Amino acid sequence: MDRGRAGSKHHLLVDASGIPLAYSVTDGNRNDVTRLIPLIDSVPPVRGAAGRPRQRLDRVYADRGYDHDSYRRQVRSRGIKPVIARRGTPHGSGLGRYRWVVERTFAWLHHFKLLLVRYDRSHEIHRAFLAIACCLVCYRRLESSF
Repeated sequence: MDRGRAGSKHHLLVDASGIPLAYSVTDGNRNDVTRLIPLIDSVPPVRGAAGRPRQRLDRVYADRGYDHDSYRRQVRSRGIKPVIARRGTPHGSGLGRYRWVVERTFAWLHHFKLLLVRYDRSHEIHRAFLAIACCLVCYRRLESSF
């Protein structure tokens, strides 16, 4: 880990209702865009009604941290439309209408204090706490729907 930025970053890929589909933890000094393709590839195929099944996501919404042309091409090559804010453009692109779902899920996850402030040094333990928190978020969302 670099001394320039201590801590860790959580990367999430959620569905339209805020259910975590994929997650990862990186060091605080890593570039966000390096986790985009591994997150997309870690989502299992979408199951649905009988007929021609949809295997992948339709589109990916992301903030400026994920803006890079080569990664946009890689997302397109997987049959997914990237909707990613461009660096250097003024705010107000309207992307916040979709991004707030991810930010709300981050808020749900950060209710667990072990994720908000990292107390342990082990990467595996912190990743396990993130996995448990994602499971609890899914459980609470399912419980509230019944």
